[in-house]
Amino acid sequence: MRKSTAPSQSVALTPVNSAFKSPISLSNKRTRECRDRAKDKIKDTGPPPPKLSASEFELMIQKILSRPFKVPIANYVPEHTTRCLGMKRPAARRALHDPFACNALVLFTPEELTEHDKLKTDPGKIQVHVVVDPLLGNILRPHQREGVRFMYECVTGKRGDFQGCIMADEMGLGKTLQCITLLWTLLRQSPDCKPTINKAVIVCPSSLVKNWYKEFGKWLGCRVNCLSIDGGSKEHTTKELEQFMANQSMRHGTPVLIISYETFRLYSHILNNSEVGAVLCDEGHRLKNCENLTYQALMGLKTKRRVLLSGTPIQNDLTEYYSLLHFVNPGMLGSTSEFRRQFENPILRGQDANATESERQKATERLQELTAQVNRCMIRRTSALLTKYLPVKFEMVVCIKMTEIQTELYKSFLQSDSIRRNMLEKAQVKASLTALSNITSLKKLCNHPDLVYDKIQERADGFENAHKILPGNYSSKDLRPEFGGKLMALDCMLATIKMNTDDKIVLVSNYTQTLDMFEKLCRKRGYGYVRLDGSMTIKKRGKVVDEFNKPDSKEFIFMLSSKAGGCGLNLIGANRLVMFDPDWNPANDEQAMARVWRDGQKKPCFIYRLLATGTIEEKIFQRQTHKKALSNTVVDNDEDGERHFTQDDLKDLFRLDESTISDTHSIFKCKRCVNNVQMKLPPEESDCTSDLSHWYHCSNNKGIPDDILSKAWDMTKCVSFVFHHRSNSAVVEQQIAEQKRAEALKGKDGEREQAEEVVSDEDDDEEKENEDSGLDEDDDKDEDFVPRR
Repeated sequence: MRKSTAPSQSVALTPVNSAFKSPISLSNKRTRECRDRAKDKIKDTGPPPPKLSASEFELMIQKILSRPFKVPIANYVPEHTTRCLGMKRPAARRALHDPFACNALVLFTPEELTEHDKLKTDPGKIQVHVVVDPLLGNILRPHQREGVRFMYECVTGKRGDFQGCIMADEMGLGKTLQCITLLWTLLRQSPDCKPTINKAVIVCPSSLVKNWYKEFGKWLGCRVNCLSIDGGSKEHTTKELEQFMANQSMRHGTPVLIISYETFRLYSHILNNSEVGAVLCDEGHRLKNCENLTYQALMGLKTKRRVLLSGTPIQNDLTEYYSLLHFVNPGMLGSTSEFRRQFENPILRGQDANATESERQKATERLQELTAQVNRCMIRRTSALLTKYLPVKFEMVVCIKMTEIQTELYKSFLQSDSIRRNMLEKAQVKASLTALSNITSLKKLCNHPDLVYDKIQERADGFENAHKILPGNYSSKDLRPEFGGKLMALDCMLATIKMNTDDKIVLVSNYTQTLDMFEKLCRKRGYGYVRLDGSMTIKKRGKVVDEFNKPDSKEFIFMLSSKAGGCGLNLIGANRLVMFDPDWNPANDEQAMARVWRDGQKKPCFIYRLLATGTIEEKIFQRQTHKKALSNTVVDNDEDGERHFTQDDLKDLFRLDESTISDTHSIFKCKRCVNNVQMKLPPEESDCTSDLSHWYHCSNNKGIPDDILSKAWDMTKCVSFVFHHRSNSAVVEQQIAEQKRAEALKGKDGEREQAEEVVSDEDDDEEKENEDSGLDEDDDKDEDFVPRR
């Protein structure tokens, strides 16, 4: 369109009075055909409906709106409440997890209420089931499920007027997993639909702090946050602990604190300020002394729920046992003096081999009384349960004769004038100190002369004339394994294992000097090794253990100090372990020997305990046996425990018996052996947890279950006697039972085959008769024909 013809321009140019007509309006519009058809249809149907007036239309709308609202939900009952709109409707109380699900572990079941009782009971006070999280419940073994239920009933007061307990399972039974399950349940559930506790404290040795932290992550993932105090500055640790204790909310962001015994003692002034839901003490036998500072600091913690973990609740005497029980449940057994008078003294007198019948009867009565009280708050299972899940374990106590050099040094030490004077000292304190020093010297001499070479050069007490016994070219810098009986046997065993198998081995000793000697041996033979002792930092220990357990690891030997790392470590990368020297405390040795036979082990395990024949090491081992017999009697309720050693025998430490092949076997007065040759096999139900007198006794290498030890016996000629047994006698019995059952079924199958042969003969006769009568196969298919039987 041109600008001159636009409407705006036309108005401006055209006079006002002239009428403008748009060319668009002049065009003839064509109507749509659909509209024409609609008009024709209206004409055909008749007149349109009358229009409603405004008033009638309003009345119709009001009538529609006046109908009452009807909820479109069938059988809906309106709730009469003053609740405001937008608020969540209160849900019915129910358990956090389904108690009727398959494999559900129910720890608490509420009483069933009748309909009449439900009307009277406040819906907000109805109790619900407490069910273990299926994430954990589905992986617990039967004995672990039982342990979790027992601990829950104890800490919630279901078993009596106490809220503490002792988990005394032996090593390898999964105490850590059971305790994690318990804490996770207490932190999340209760019969009242709220958490039972708001936070918990786990106290353990410093080497296990990271291990506990990893275990929580392994089983629960990111479902729970843990605060592990592992190093750090004093200011940072103080701040974290203050924040943890200050938070008293029911839903704690970091509800679990993992801390070492030493750190807890240092910061007890912070940790004892406010209340804690529960405390769990791992390796609880550290609390065996009521008088030490750590025990007093933990007793000051404001909590009633106390759980103590210890695979060896009795290590030396019943007073230590009392200390553990008093910690978890104060006052249950009275005061210390009352416990000694009522229980400890009578039981110890009855344990002596020279006890009278009346003393043994009294000991039995007091033991039953003590057991009845303790069993309410302590659960104990032995490692025999592991035979169902782990490969076989062979345990061997190997008596090895000392070399000539060792024997002469030993005799010279005992005959020394200074040693004799020390034994006759009247002052008990000085005598005890010198006796301990002399015992240590003898134990090191039993390991190897190199360990006492410094004292020999110094002409120390007992070694004044020892330098005359050593060869002229003797030097501790160049290790000579042939100068020590035990080291010579170990050297042969290591070489045989390295060349003939792909096994790894753990070497355990109580002395770092012995570990130094092991290092010299490894460098001399070219063995790859790892060493863990008190000098290694806590952070590095976990990495070293993980690296050693890898199948492709190049390390052949893991050297372990029983004092520094004998508890809580899983060394399943190895399947052989050598306990090179014994400790006075049997718990230390048992903890160390349990490092390889644990969950995850795939190979048969071999445990060797080396003892110098006729020396102080056998006396120490005998003392261990005496303590273990006391533990078996009190903790494991073993009323038939053997009594082999008297107090006089145990005091006779400084004596060397060169003629015996095993002083321990001689004390047994074994009735199964004739001239030190076993003539009668051990009881069928015995295993490596039984008394040593019920093990296999070998004065030669015939019948030894391990080829490695048998070859070392032949090569070195220094092994004098071996006690050995295996772990899975129950499995063997099961295999024997299955074999007998198979033989019985085979016998039945034979009878059945004979019966079938008789029937087949009868069928053959029938076929012959049928052939004679002219019957064929088609006749048998006739409906009217009934064959003869």
